[in-house]
Amino acid sequence: MSTLPTYEKVGYAMGDAAANLVWRGALAYLAVFYTDTFGLTAAAAAMLFLVVRLSDGVTDIIMGMIADRTSTRWGKFRPWILISTPFLALFMVLCFTTPDLSDQNKLIYAYVTYIGLTLAYTLNNVPYSALMGVMTASDTERTSLSGFRFAGAFGGGLLVMGFLPDLVAYFGAGDDSKGYQYSMYLFAAILMALMVITFVTTKERVTPTIDQSSKLSTELKDLFKNLPFIILPLLATTLFFYYRNLYSAAFFFLVMALMWFVIKRLINQDTTSISRTQRDMVDLLTNKPWLILLGMGFLTMMFNGIKYGVIAYYFKYQVGDELMAGQYFVALLLVSILGALSTSYLSKIWGKRNLFIISLLLSGLLTAGFYWVPDGNIVAIFSLGCAAEFFAAMMPTLFFSMLGDSADYSEWKNGRRATGLIYSAGTFVQKTGGGFAGALVLVVLAGYGYDGMDSSTIAASLPGMKLLLSWIPAGFAFAGVILMLFYPLGCRQNQEIGEELAKRRNTLAPA
Repeated sequence: MSTLPTYEKVGYAMGDAAANLVWRGALAYLAVFYTDTFGLTAAAAAMLFLVVRLSDGVTDIIMGMIADRTSTRWGKFRPWILISTPFLALFMVLCFTTPDLSDQNKLIYAYVTYIGLTLAYTLNNVPYSALMGVMTASDTERTSLSGFRFAGAFGGGLLVMGFLPDLVAYFGAGDDSKGYQYSMYLFAAILMALMVITFVTTKERVTPTIDQSSKLSTELKDLFKNLPFIILPLLATTLFFYYRNLYSAAFFFLVMALMWFVIKRLINQDTTSISRTQRDMVDLLTNKPWLILLGMGFLTMMFNGIKYGVIAYYFKYQVGDELMAGQYFVALLLVSILGALSTSYLSKIWGKRNLFIISLLLSGLLTAGFYWVPDGNIVAIFSLGCAAEFFAAMMPTLFFSMLGDSADYSEWKNGRRATGLIYSAGTFVQKTGGGFAGALVLVVLAGYGYDGMDSSTIAASLPGMKLLLSWIPAGFAFAGVILMLFYPLGCRQNQEIGEELAKRRNTLAPA
């Protein structure tokens, strides 16, 4: 298992630097843009975030299936990165454009452009994430590559999160709607340049056997027949999350009980009597490491997404210095780069599973400490935030590296490898977690009476902002600690699985 050249790791990292101009950067300001500049109510924006995430449940899985069955001279995944880049840049700009429309038409515009952005991101990031799983067969190299990736991700986020408030003030000269739009023109150009670097510098080396027993069109039809089993749990969760009443709770538990019955029946069926799409689902549903990672992806995105989603509000209203939010983001993201790059080294000492637990526990405790920080104590805010972020940065780095391990486990156990599907589920659950995190921020603020266009509502919402920066996200970190205790793959198991798969591939390789 050869070592990847440094230039290729850096080139791969540029792709997530580009994607995180959108994901970690622009979307960190989207909620406050919608409520304070675009003119949506907090409740309407929360519902927007939730509804749009429902579409991701379908599109991510479809994209994973398509990518797994793509075969070109550039590979399975790299061509999609290049094709999707112009659309991602376009919708990034459109999402932060404020047209002269009625309130109702503005809401429609926000739905159309935000859905467009998530679709473009799916086309780009599902193949990009899966690319890590085929660049190398070494689990230790994947951890190193994941560290480079998230160093790039945090660097890309730093550009937007650190400098967007100042750029909005510079380009807008008092007109925030103009300032946001012109700033996005700049970031869109940077995004396209970085994505091209990733396409040119990376190479796909792991080439699993392609199952040609059925056509993609047939499998997509099969997928759409099974859509209710994907959409219903998401719909039930969304309704329960948003309305939180007896009816939504009853619907949620009814749907979950039905899904449990259907899944148990599907797993117990003879695999020769079901379609390939259903076999893929059975492989995933019997893959314990993947199932645990699916939960971890959601919990860690809730943890990180809530913290990042409330920062702009916290500094604008609790601290009283809106531009300082940019400085805080810069500090967090510089520490994040160090945390991401430290992950590979620390995982060799403690193992991925143990390091994940340590990072969740320490970051959760430090985040909870925000509850006792006195208002306006900038030194305490920056110190506590940076300390928590160092460990939080390890979470996505470990998550995507361990998804590759779960793909190895699936191939070792079942003789089949659906790298794109495994990673698409990972990106989907992260995007779902991010959507729910952004919505939860707005739901809590709306519960405290917040209205971004009415300054008289601000004082009553300040306690909610403090909870959103402390105990609420910390609760998701502590839940992650409990879940991670059940993760079954350690260093020895990963090494044994990797060696066994290498032997199988060598046996099947043409002489």
